[in-house]
Amino acid sequence: MDYNYKKTNAYLKFDRSRMVNLEYSLNREILRTNRRGAYHCTTLVECNTRKQHGLLVMPIPKLGNSNHVLLSSFDETVIQHGADFNLGIHKYDGNNYSPMGHKYIREFDCDSLPRTIYRVGGVILSKEKMFSLKTNTIYIRYTLLDAHSPTTMRFKPFLAFRNINELTEENTIAECGYKKVENGISMCMYSGYPELFMQFSKPVDFVSNPNWYKGIEYQRDMEQGLPYKEDLFVPGYFELPIKKGESVIFSASDVSKNTSDLLTLFEEGIKKRTPRSSFYNCLKNSAHQFYFRPSKDELYLLYSYPWGEVRARDQFIALDGATLGIGRTEAFEEIVDTAIPAIEQFMQGKPITGFLKDIGDGDVLLWLIRALKKFANQYSERFYLKYAELVNRIVTFIQEDKHPGLKLLPNGLLSVDYRTGHPSWMHNKIADGYNQIIARTGCLVEINAFWYNALKFKEEIAHNKEDEELEEEMGLLAEITKNSFLNVFLNDSGYLYDYVVGNYVDWSVRPNMLLAIALDYPILDKRQSKFILDIITKELLTPKGIRSLSPKSIGFRPRCEDALVGRLYSAYNGSAWPWLLGSYQEAYLKIFQRSGYSFLSRLLIGVEEEMSNDGVGSLSGVYDGSIPYFGHGPISYAINVAGMINALNTQKSIENEY
Repeated sequence: MDYNYKKTNAYLKFDRSRMVNLEYSLNREILRTNRRGAYHCTTLVECNTRKQHGLLVMPIPKLGNSNHVLLSSFDETVIQHGADFNLGIHKYDGNNYSPMGHKYIREFDCDSLPRTIYRVGGVILSKEKMFSLKTNTIYIRYTLLDAHSPTTMRFKPFLAFRNINELTEENTIAECGYKKVENGISMCMYSGYPELFMQFSKPVDFVSNPNWYKGIEYQRDMEQGLPYKEDLFVPGYFELPIKKGESVIFSASDVSKNTSDLLTLFEEGIKKRTPRSSFYNCLKNSAHQFYFRPSKDELYLLYSYPWGEVRARDQFIALDGATLGIGRTEAFEEIVDTAIPAIEQFMQGKPITGFLKDIGDGDVLLWLIRALKKFANQYSERFYLKYAELVNRIVTFIQEDKHPGLKLLPNGLLSVDYRTGHPSWMHNKIADGYNQIIARTGCLVEINAFWYNALKFKEEIAHNKEDEELEEEMGLLAEITKNSFLNVFLNDSGYLYDYVVGNYVDWSVRPNMLLAIALDYPILDKRQSKFILDIITKELLTPKGIRSLSPKSIGFRPRCEDALVGRLYSAYNGSAWPWLLGSYQEAYLKIFQRSGYSFLSRLLIGVEEEMSNDGVGSLSGVYDGSIPYFGHGPISYAINVAGMINALNTQKSIENEY
């Protein structure tokens, strides 16, 4: 060993050859979050490639619901014998990178914390980053592992103070002054923003040298045809000596820190982290990152990073996997309890408060009922104590045709209008007034399978409460709905139409029929379900998930490329979605039972490979539906993480039966 530090056999580890290859390292990102919606996100070599990247990114409620980048990056320079070695990296015009600090990286791993090892001549430096779970604070620990002569470190902060979806440029409005605070400085560049406190665990010199670094570019935005160039403000630099074996903590936060506590806070924070030492642990950590607690009495799930918004449908699709799937029963209840006021407001026709503004979209409440059924399967007594009446009220609300996004037809099926909101998960549009990406309308196959299951669930609740009259009523309604479902959706080729409106039937082979055979109450017999699953296996199954459209269907486009409209079109017309593998496993086991274990045990290998790609330790929004199966969209997507947790738990339950 030619340098003095302990090498690791980490699950998520990247050696020098990968780190210095920018084509590789710039396409892999790391993410750390707290429970308040704040985060740190950048590439492996810490060259920001999206406008949403930053060292400290946080919500500022009085400026709207979006997050804001305060501290974009923090360049380190090692100084020995008067020579400067800058460890930072930024992209400028003409594919120029300056400085090129990535060439000093020897190793990177992120099992517990993101840790980078640099070697500069005889200097070996460790850099570890930790995001506070409770406050909007990023900590960085620098440890000088080896040095043969006196060493000084210089630190240069790049400030943005802007919305994550905007860019900034040099201007005369910015407040470029600073205040001295304990072992550091504080700044606030624009009105409405909090102060940014930059502090160290030991005394540090700050040298004022205000300057705008102009024309910094974000590669990912440029590739997607979005605005991609901005100017960042650097107020000066910090400088301090560091000795061999010494650790120094840097803190960036919206609150002032007692700097004598920084080393202790860092050590205590490490103990609370679950190592990303396996596929499951990576997903478990990712699931926790979606928890969003705007107040002590509220808990939501964010739908993705780095955008970090709350979407009702995504929250309820991901709900069971991101809570029950990782042993967080109390989080499941908190999220549902937080949602109940918005549900009641919606059903009473009142303005909706809180973050679930889209709770009235067609299928959202049916996804919630699906999640509550999974909760009832595991915690029956708790369900009947807290949520049985909620299910009854929602089903009655839809039965009485009061849901503005759903219309109950005389045959017992539900119909939607594609022009009203986003009636299903496989439905998107750029903005009001634009054409739909996929205009599924009328009777949708998964919505009506969910509706049948909701009716059966209410029948089961009535049975367990010994309400024979209601049980009989719901049983009859469910039977009518089932017969209509089979008559309307089951086609002569043996699979299910995707949607039916009037005399029009859509023959596209899509994964929505998979959802119809993976539910608790079968609406098809075993033979019918097996035939459908065979088609899904042959035409939709990929190593990264289930395709949104068969290659044999009209409009198939598997690659998420080009501008936003093209990428959205591909997402719903051929790209692969990992979360559907959880439903695929459920359906497969219903049909093949334990004899399907061998096949299912190999099913997730391709998805596990993604732990080292895109958002390291998590799953992207969608993947190409054909080779090379690249990931696209958000670098961490809640429904994919939750669906894969469910899939792994299903595998584990089968293993335990052997």
